[in-house]
Amino acid sequence: MKKLAVVALGGNALLRGDEKGTIEEQNKNSVDTLKNLVYLIKEGYNLVISHGNGPQVGNILMRNDAGQDAYDIPQMPLDICVADSQGGIAYMIERNLRNILKDEGINKNVVSIVTQVVVDKDDPAFQNPTKRVGKIYTSAQAEDLKAKKGWEFKKSPKGNDAWRRVVPSPKPIEIINESIIRDLVEAGNIVIASGGGGIPVFYDNEKNLQPLEAVIDKDSASSLLAQHIGASELYILTDVPFVYANYGTPEQEILEFLDAKDTRKHIENGTFGEGSMAPKIEAALSFVENGGLKSVITEAKQLEDRSVGTRITKEY
Repeated sequence: MKKLAVVALGGNALLRGDEKGTIEEQNKNSVDTLKNLVYLIKEGYNLVISHGNGPQVGNILMRNDAGQDAYDIPQMPLDICVADSQGGIAYMIERNLRNILKDEGINKNVVSIVTQVVVDKDDPAFQNPTKRVGKIYTSAQAEDLKAKKGWEFKKSPKGNDAWRRVVPSPKPIEIINESIIRDLVEAGNIVIASGGGGIPVFYDNEKNLQPLEAVIDKDSASSLLAQHIGASELYILTDVPFVYANYGTPEQEILEFLDAKDTRKHIENGTFGEGSMAPKIEAALSFVENGGLKSVITEAKQLEDRSVGTRITKEY
């Protein structure tokens, strides 16, 4: 059986923090990122690709507000906004990846699945929003939006006066259609699934699926999906080449190799930023503790460079 890897693309793989979010910017960024996955395919990996949606769903939410304010267009709930971003981003990834594969002479199908993910409606995350969405604001802009719209903000690690909106990020419990995803990828197809962490839903008392207002962490959902479909490796692509202890401080330190025990110790000590690197580390740890061989966290454009990236395994 071929090696199976889940590759989680960060939201910045499509939209950088200093960009406006035009389709031209996102298209170019997606092509630049996806070209780095070709080597995995050539090395014989079957792939499932997930992606973030923080910047994009934040922009959709702002369009929601602008449309209501200017034209009295009814606002869509957060689950619909997540589905909107999931479909649009998956389409862009699929189209560009098909073109890249053609240019490389690789004959593979690429299929996108709009993915619902089950969470607990009573998850404590609903009382403590941590998931950053949308663009970076100054403290003055954040205070203004909090007063006008009731949004909650937390400081971003990407600047002295950088703030982003935060929303609830409940823990994923079940990936709907995970067996179909597994069957498709085992048949040799590249599958794009669980985008933006998936559309958050829960089972009501009649076992019907109902929506929730949240954004699930895409790395946590990707880890769960990787565990359930029997992946051997999980790649989390972000905008830094390594995981750092005490990032952005004078005590900043590269962490290149981690085993499960040391990783758990760092998490308990609060080494990593809440809502930014911490969820990635927790997702990587969960994967290796539940059957995965290796998790790699690295910068998207340096995926092929084996000297770059933080590698997490159950044991050294």
